[in-house]
Amino acid sequence: MLMDALSSLGHEAAENAVEADLIVLNTCVVIKTTENRMIKRIREISGQRKHLVVTGCMASVFPDKIVKNAPYAKIVPPSQYDTFSDLVTSTFGAGPPLPITPDGVTSILPIAQGCVGSCTYCITRRARGRLASYPEQDIIEDAKKALAGGSRELLVSSQDTACYGFDQGTDLGHLLRRLTALPGDFRIRVGMMNPDNLSKIEDSFIPAWLDGKIYKFIHLPVQSGSDHILAEMGRGYRAAEVARLIGRLRKACPEMTLSTDVIAGFPGETSDDHLETVKLLKEIRPDIVNVTRFSSRPGTPAHRSREKVPGRIAKDRSRELSELRFDIAREINERLVGSTLEILITEVGKGDSMVGRTSTYKPVVIKKALPLGSKASVKITSSTPTHLFGKCIEE
Repeated sequence: MLMDALSSLGHEAAENAVEADLIVLNTCVVIKTTENRMIKRIREISGQRKHLVVTGCMASVFPDKIVKNAPYAKIVPPSQYDTFSDLVTSTFGAGPPLPITPDGVTSILPIAQGCVGSCTYCITRRARGRLASYPEQDIIEDAKKALAGGSRELLVSSQDTACYGFDQGTDLGHLLRRLTALPGDFRIRVGMMNPDNLSKIEDSFIPAWLDGKIYKFIHLPVQSGSDHILAEMGRGYRAAEVARLIGRLRKACPEMTLSTDVIAGFPGETSDDHLETVKLLKEIRPDIVNVTRFSSRPGTPAHRSREKVPGRIAKDRSRELSELRFDIAREINERLVGSTLEILITEVGKGDSMVGRTSTYKPVVIKKALPLGSKASVKITSSTPTHLFGKCIEE
């Protein structure tokens, strides 16, 4: 979005930050370690005497920290993205519009800002505010532009894609049906969806998701398998409800890829609560688990809790969950060895390799130079817990 705005004002993307005159830094402060990396980067850019615009969550919740580390930076929080073009024009000038081209074959398609949740640990809600869905027709037009520019992969994204349209009398399923109706050979990846909101639209979502243009990939954060901890987190569902929802999705598409998130060491989490999370992961068997140790964020209810889990215990639980995650993923991916799959080439890999995505969004590494955006039939030769290796089948 901001990149397109800069192109429309005549600003050309630099090859790297060293060559850039103006740097726009989109920040995240979801956990403390990420916040620290953002501050370090802000300080580095400021020290290079570059023109700097800081956007994203830090611009909303910690503008004082930006000013402290980069006194001359311009700050544009998400709620003021509509002022970005005017700020750039008034401060840095503008020139003849440049063509807007996608980044490779993949385009990010934002559909909303904010969410409808009330998670007790989340600072993103404070930064992004309540749900504000973008007009459906605007999203469709953005998708058309991306496809016309050469994109073959659209990443539908927001803080919680499942709640799209709750504030406009529509829903994600309807939007997906309109997107898949667009002409062309392309794929859509649906971004993160919270279980409570997906359960509200599952009858609309699942038929739309089954369209051949949509990756059979689901990112559904469970965060904990303990109903007690889920209630403390303010997640709005019980563990059994998540398992039921995943069961229905798998019934519709048994081969789907499931990604989830869990937090280890949430305030008040007991050893029994932790074991409930282990039990749930063994039951739902996700392909991907993003394991995060609880990170206390200022201004959130969880930050004020006096039932902190000692760091050593949280670390041990995180390690156990990570080991389980890799064991499950290894078993799932090993079963794909020997199969023949079609992939869409989406990125350049390491060395002379290319990376493609299967219909379930699994990454496959191949040792053959193929054009980005092309398709190939591959035989899976080996696997790791995180990706597959394949060999092209000559036509």
